[in-house]
Formats: sequence, structure tokens, C-alpha cells
Amino acid sequence: MQKQVQTKKMTLAAMLLALAIVFGRLFLIPLPWTRGNVNLCDAAIFIGAMLLGPWYGGTIGGFAGLFLDLISGFAQYAPFSFIAHGLEGLLTGLVMRWLPGRWGRFLGLAVGIIVMVVCYFFADSFLYNWATGTLGVIPNTIQGLIGALIALLFAKPLRRRLNVSLK
Repeated sequence: MQKQVQTKKMTLAAMLLALAIVFGRLFLIPLPWTRGNVNLCDAAIFIGAMLLGPWYGGTIGGFAGLFLDLISGFAQYAPFSFIAHGLEGLLTGLVMRWLPGRWGRFLGLAVGIIVMVVCYFFADSFLYNWATGTLGVIPNTIQGLIGALIALLFAKPLRRRLNVSLK
């Protein structure tokens, strides 16, 4: 029985990783001033953290960010995205595990967004300059908020439909 549950979780994680990459490529808004883009990969990362927990959320986030940058022509961002989105999924899931319920979801999503925005601020500042890092804060925050909203709308119905538990 435990093996079946583990297989189900791994399959769902793989599907969410693929969904994050698809969302990241199809829903893409280029940002000329940061040489990056805003996308919807965060929605699948947050759903993974909400449904499967911190380790799956971190894995989905890290590899989604890494693969998206590699296939999008932003290889210089790949290690930063692995860290930014990996921490986003991991910390979102950890907060939600430690503080279950509505406030845990909101706090977990807020922590995930803040971590992602701060990581990209430093990535942009390191790769280019502090002004570029500062210019990326608002678009990255909007990207995180939209991803969080989508996750809040879809995670609960998906949890019921898929019968997935964090335990």
C-alpha cells in the first residue's frame, strides 16, 4: 500500500514538473529591462508544495526553474533559478506543514514569494547591476502572486480529486 502511495506521489510530482515547464513557456511576458521574463511556473510549484509537501515542492521548483532557463536561452540564470524556485517550493511546503490550515497556506505562499523575489534580486544584481535587480522586484512579486492565486484556486479541488495526503 505504501509503495502505491509513493508511486502516486512521484507520478503527480513528475506531472507538476512538466506542467511548470509548460506554464513557464506558454504564459511568458518578456522583461527587457531585466533581460528575463515573467511566467506562470510558480503556480505548479506552489501546487506541488501544497499537495505533496516540502521536498517534492522543492524538487519541482528547482528543476522547473533550471530546465525553463536552459530551454529558454537564459542559461546564465539556470543555477539561480534552481536555487530560487527550489527554495520557494521547499519553504512553502515546510511552512504549510508546520502551520496547517488557512493561515499556514497564506504564510507559506508569502514566504515562497519573498524568497523567490529576494533570490532573483541578488541574481539580477550579480549578473548585471543593482538597478536591474531592483527593477525585477515588482514583476517577480506579481509573478509569485499570480502563481499563488492559481494555486489557491486549484490545490483544494485537486487534493480532493486525487486523494493525496501529505502524510
